[in-house]
Amino acid sequence: MAEIPPESPAPIARYKDLCIDTGASDRLGRFWASVLGLDFEGDDQPGGAGSLTGPTPQHRVWMNVVPEPKTVKNRVHIDVGCESLDDLVALGATVLEPQVGDRGWTVLSDPEGGEFCAFLRAAGELPTCRLKDLVIDCVSPRELATWWADVFGVAVEGRPDKGWWWVDGIPGFPYESWDFVPVPEPRAAKNRVHWDVAVESVDALVAAGATLLRGPTDEDSWTVLADPEGNEFCAFERRD
Repeated sequence: MAEIPPESPAPIARYKDLCIDTGASDRLGRFWASVLGLDFEGDDQPGGAGSLTGPTPQHRVWMNVVPEPKTVKNRVHIDVGCESLDDLVALGATVLEPQVGDRGWTVLSDPEGGEFCAFLRAAGELPTCRLKDLVIDCVSPRELATWWADVFGVAVEGRPDKGWWWVDGIPGFPYESWDFVPVPEPRAAKNRVHWDVAVESVDALVAAGATLLRGPTDEDSWTVLADPEGNEFCAFERRD
């Protein structure tokens, strides 16, 4: 296991929450609330389909209504813990790739086709929130993991033999790990899963290598950016 860099820089952002794109229905929100062990709240944002809430503000998952349907494999997905795959299927999930050999997960899709991975856990071993990891498909996982580790001011670890890299210890991050894995195909469409961060200054993110996609508008207060591989995220700048 390798750890880089030996000394982490000062953070320029804090993890805020997660967002999942959906159709206009609240069905997907209710599905994920049941899968993740979170509470579902109805329409509580303009143009939204509800949100999921948990024990901390960072557990919130916003369900964002978008006009475009899913057309390609998700480049960002989540891993979940579960006691039974049958329970997930009963809620509306579909098994795409069964667990095989020593691979520890099963690939499924949610009711709108969004891929996710499920890890079986023994009864009594599941935490209250069953969202285990946030996972990003990458062309250059080590470089992207290092970039995000620098943004959050933490270290990155990895398995160079597998090409897997991950970031642990992000302050306020409510899940086990943020993982970066290699894939051969380039990014082809807007991600349907993204995250929000809180910052003192959006300019610091841009200076670090983020790309500004859209500034705040009269309707919303956040800035939309992309990381070095084009993954969209939203930054909320503190306003005194």
